[in-house]
Amino acid sequence: QVQLVESGGGLVQAGGSLRLSCAASGRTSRYYAMGWFRQAPGKEREFVSALDLSGGITAYADSVKGRFTISRDNAKNTVYLQMNNLKSEDTAVYYCNALVGFQIYWGQGTQVTVSS
Repeated sequence: QVQLVESGGGLVQAGGSLRLSCAASGRTSRYYAMGWFRQAPGKEREFVSALDLSGGITAYADSVKGRFTISRDNAKNTVYLQMNNLKSEDTAVYYCNALVGFQIYWGQGTQVTVSS
């Protein structure tokens, strides 16, 4: 019933850009918030960004402020993460998540690798 489909991951050079997408299925009226987490090898999963679907309020981790932007396209039921000025430290598996009703759901993750 609830499914989060991610796309846009890949390999980029340091300083480059990438846009991740997360398409949500199900009853959109029950989606209250969506966001992105990431997990690098040997590290815990960490918060990256979040979006309140009701009021449009956004939040970002200090490490990505000024470089990443979260946005949405209601017509496509999709949330995006625009990543600019990528650094090697951004290399990780990025996971989309959503608050649906009173439950949290996760996407399968998409690999982002930043070279140099």
